Amino acid sequence: MKKLVLAAASLLAVVGLAGCSSKTVVSMKGGKITESEFYDEMKKSSSGQSTLQTMIITKALEQQYGSKVSKDKVTKEYKKFKKSYGSQLSSVLASNNMTTTDLKNNIRTNFLTEVALKDLKKVSDKQLKKQWASYEPKVTVAHILVEKKATAEDIIKQLDDGGDFTKLAKKYSTDTATKADGGKLTAFDNTDTSLDSTFKAAAFKLAQGKYTETPVKTSYGYHIIKMIKNPGKGKMSDHTKDLKEQIYNTWLSDSTVMQQILAKVIKKANVDIKDKDLQNVLSTYVSSSSSSSSK
Repeated sequence: MKKLVLAAASLLAVVGLAGCSSKTVVSMKGGKITESEFYDEMKKSSSGQSTLQTMIITKALEQQYGSKVSKDKVTKEYKKFKKSYGSQLSSVLASNNMTTTDLKNNIRTNFLTEVALKDLKKVSDKQLKKQWASYEPKVTVAHILVEKKATAEDIIKQLDDGGDFTKLAKKYSTDTATKADGGKLTAFDNTDTSLDSTFKAAAFKLAQGKYTETPVKTSYGYHIIKMIKNPGKGKMSDHTKDLKEQIYNTWLSDSTVMQQILAKVIKKANVDIKDKDLQNVLSTYVSSSSSSSSK
């Protein structure tokens, strides 16, 4: 998931200290530290300014798109995280100075950002056609990985003679993660980044039930790939939704695109920064003059 980096929880309270009285935060021998003193120091730091920037963006997204992201949607995504990390989730959160609430807030912000992107930037026909050129539907394959080309060629010969792919995978494959299941891999499409590009190119060429007639060489060794399920590319009009999702996912990872989107969100929020020392906190998205133009 593409995400806005959340600042440390301890900093989130700092922004609220602006204009506070001299309430004591820390007392010690020889003096004390007041809220005002603490705020004055924190607003000079990059971490304090980053926190304010994050808070502004989050509040603007919430105000403009909050009704588009339900609590159930956030909970469902959180459960996916919990299932994925299992018993390690707590330690992962702790290592990132996050709580369960922080994670859920982060998930919500991600969804809000995605809604904003889809609202403020539309996919053109030209962009759809360009994405279609590289599009491949989600396919499922099995493979047999071996160290030597000669071994791979021998396995292909056995397959040509009627050998069973699953049995041969269990016998020969050096991929310990998949051999027990006959070499079956998790389904993937053209956006996959975990598999070798040569492997994917060879796989996408296969019709359902067919296998590669020559070994496919990657940095891992030599593969024989069999297509288990291939729905076929079909017509572009049949995959418009998938194509748009792929384009939007690419844009979500593009810092330039997202900076432009968040700049529009901030502009619409009519942000008025009262503290002159923080006038440039949104300079990444808008000019300092723009950020104070509403005064």
